[in-house]
Amino acid sequence: MTTRRYSLRTLAAATVLLSGLAAAQSFPSKPVTLVVPNPPGGFVDASARLLSEPLSRVLGQSVVVDNKGGGSGNVAYGLVARSTPDGYTLLTSYSAYHVGNPNLNPKLPWAQKDLAPVALITVATNVIAIHPSVPANTLGEFISYLKANPGKLSYASQGNGSLSHIGTEMFKMQTHTSMVHIPYRGSGPAVQDVLSGQVQVFITTPPSIMGHIQAGKLKGLAVAGKARHPGIPNVPTTAEAGLKGFELEAWVGIFAPAGTPPEVIAKLSSSIKQAMEQPDTKTRANAAGIEIRYLPPAALDALVKRETEFWAKTIKSAGITAD
Repeated sequence: MTTRRYSLRTLAAATVLLSGLAAAQSFPSKPVTLVVPNPPGGFVDASARLLSEPLSRVLGQSVVVDNKGGGSGNVAYGLVARSTPDGYTLLTSYSAYHVGNPNLNPKLPWAQKDLAPVALITVATNVIAIHPSVPANTLGEFISYLKANPGKLSYASQGNGSLSHIGTEMFKMQTHTSMVHIPYRGSGPAVQDVLSGQVQVFITTPPSIMGHIQAGKLKGLAVAGKARHPGIPNVPTTAEAGLKGFELEAWVGIFAPAGTPPEVIAKLSSSIKQAMEQPDTKTRANAAGIEIRYLPPAALDALVKRETEFWAKTIKSAGITAD
């Protein structure tokens, strides 16, 4: 009897393994959708579009970008979390939504456990940008102006709980300054109001504002990273500008609904790596101000855990809420 039970268990395990291998071999047999939690424009959308074309070539199927903005990303996250776990509906996840939202609201329509990591694809260092009407040409002058005029200027964010929101609150704490927060539904509408001068400050990733800085429509004061950005080489780092210790990096990763067969996730991850290594992908990334940085599923999962803990402390210290 024991031998028979052992044989049945072995047969069941072998059946699961073979079905998973079969799923991976036949995948994909139809188009794959990359759900983006933001409107068109900005770092997350640009990352999805950077990936979609080369990934479609590698997979031999269309890869469609579907923008589902709203609810500080929660609309898209909930949609993917509830999708069929077959690898055909994927989330293009923004770091602040992924690690920030669970710390801001315990009653989300999704949880981190509902999403399986597939691959990290891009990162972007944030840039401190201001409207030309602000009487400051350096980061030091800007901080001095803020201290002399508390609450006079307003800053844009991509939404409550976004990296631009949390990051600017960090900036305010570190510099002991005050600005009014104006949240938007994504980078696109935020940039438009900053360009018009309705809002004067935006700390965000290069794809949203690099072209406007190059054209002189916005002033780039500092890059919040360890190195200058090649697209705006005249903009110093925060350390070079006198604000040491203020660094802000966003990332974008691809996630699948929990329960997606491991073999399908492995095939997707390796295909994404291959797509992001294409020479034309790297050329387009450089032009957009995006850094390609691939991580496999386990490493992405570890990154999420580290950053969730870090942002929990930051959000508590800054008193940031979802409303």
